Amino acid sequence: MATEWGALQHAYGSAEDTPPYLCQLLDEDPEVQAEALGMLDMSVLHQGSLYSSTPPAALFVAAILTHRQTLAEHESFFPWDDRTRPLRAALLDWLGQIADSASYGEVPGSQDEYGDEYDGEDEDELEPIHACRSIRRELYDAVEPFLDDPHPDTREAALGAVTLLLKAPGLAELVPRAAHRLRSVLAADGSRRERSSTVLVMGAWGQDTTGLLNDPDPAVRTCAALASRCAHMPRATAVLLEALQNPVEADHWFPDPLPQFDGWLRFTLLQAVLDRVDAFEDLAPAAMALIPLASDFTVDRDWGPLLVKAFPTGYSPGLSLSAAQRELLQAVTANDNCWGNIGNKFRWLGEVGLPEQRDAIRALL
Repeated sequence: MATEWGALQHAYGSAEDTPPYLCQLLDEDPEVQAEALGMLDMSVLHQGSLYSSTPPAALFVAAILTHRQTLAEHESFFPWDDRTRPLRAALLDWLGQIADSASYGEVPGSQDEYGDEYDGEDEDELEPIHACRSIRRELYDAVEPFLDDPHPDTREAALGAVTLLLKAPGLAELVPRAAHRLRSVLAADGSRRERSSTVLVMGAWGQDTTGLLNDPDPAVRTCAALASRCAHMPRATAVLLEALQNPVEADHWFPDPLPQFDGWLRFTLLQAVLDRVDAFEDLAPAAMALIPLASDFTVDRDWGPLLVKAFPTGYSPGLSLSAAQRELLQAVTANDNCWGNIGNKFRWLGEVGLPEQRDAIRALL
């Protein structure tokens, strides 16, 4: 059935101008293709917002993914994106962004695609979101075949889109199918970035990643160790601690940060280790490697949580410090970057009962 684009809306009003841009995605000129996708991104997915024109536009894009013209490589229409890659990869990324927007506010564990936690929005505002949720299975079926595409940029974009689509409660049964395809990617001689991204997704899906805990690549085995199924495995914890003892190297494993990590990789690794080890002494060598990189700005992600781990029952005057506690406080007070004008550190020091002043902590030593 033909879409009545004039009756639909995008960010700038009527969507009647949308069909020409969709057709230009298959133009012979790569620059025209790039501009068309850029215009679609600004109109039917403006800053991540969904409109009544978004679902039919997404279905059109999903339908043309196999077209030969999507193999054309070009630069992005946007000046802040300096990548050159196949249009197909860019289209897969775009579908993933739609899936991400559609899942926002969705009630965890809901069994239908309409459960949401939006407050103060009327049905007209929710309708495009519901409509985009209702097509996620169709989008998934179009995207999944590219998980093992010959082009690495296309595989990476497909992995991102599939990951976002499978956040949908109603698509959980598709995880084993996707995981089966990804195992072939892990078995192949792919790049560090690709294999690490893949194993992180597998771990997030609850798949077994233990076979990669002894992978020759430290980045891959560390990503495998982050899986929830490895949380109680001594070997996995040992892998994470090994990586944390050389945090600068770990932070630079991926020149372009992986989307699964928030900030430096060492922050994610430390959070996982803090949850897995019983006592601070178990991670003291890693803590000593981390403190030289710490600062006022990172206290919430590194030396603050380390203080809490080192003083599980808090400090009280006259308490005899253990060797590990003393070593941690010596390292923190020796680092000038931890004692600037940012006040976040005072919350952590107060939580464990330590003085707020650097010299007062030195006096305890």
